[in-house]
Amino acid sequence: MSLPFSSAYPLKRARAHEVCGEGGLVFAAITAGQASGPVVWVSERWRPVVNPEGLAPYCDPGKLLITRADTPLNVLASAETALRSGAVGLVVAEITDPIGLTEGRRLQLAAETGGTTALLLVPEGGGSNAAETRWRCSGLPAPGAHGRDTPPSTGPWQNDHDSTPWLWSIIKNKTGTLSEWVVRWDAAAHRVIVVSEAGS
Repeated sequence: MSLPFSSAYPLKRARAHEVCGEGGLVFAAITAGQASGPVVWVSERWRPVVNPEGLAPYCDPGKLLITRADTPLNVLASAETALRSGAVGLVVAEITDPIGLTEGRRLQLAAETGGTTALLLVPEGGGSNAAETRWRCSGLPAPGAHGRDTPPSTGPWQNDHDSTPWLWSIIKNKTGTLSEWVVRWDAAAHRVIVVSEAGS
């Protein structure tokens, strides 16, 4: 049985969620835009820093608090501290190394303690079993694109924010239900539109 999109997204509060795939950054940007209150975005110093203005089509840049950390462990520690504080609506953490079960549980407990939602951008296969949900987000050829080799527009800087379709799949869910949807971003309404359930 397919899971209704509205029961899966927006993400469940006070839980730690994960996203992978080339569309993960857009998923995180949209989630940040839907969050109530400030958003802490943590990444390692060697990685390109997220540009708040580049996320503007999805999220108010003024609500982002950008944090940099020296090591993957410090990314997790910073995320945990922000989650426990309860002072922000969402914590986004860019993770480059696999997350162990212990670290995943610590983040889950911190999210519950602070009543704050966590979203971890993880490499494929690098998530934790403690996560509430894990999403895979993939780009699809835009309407009117010709040929199978047309690359999807995957960044939050593309010009046409209303027509780019995405395949959003839940590949891990503590409730046990896995589902996927073809969605697009409606810039005028500032919300995710479900085009169809995958395969329908």
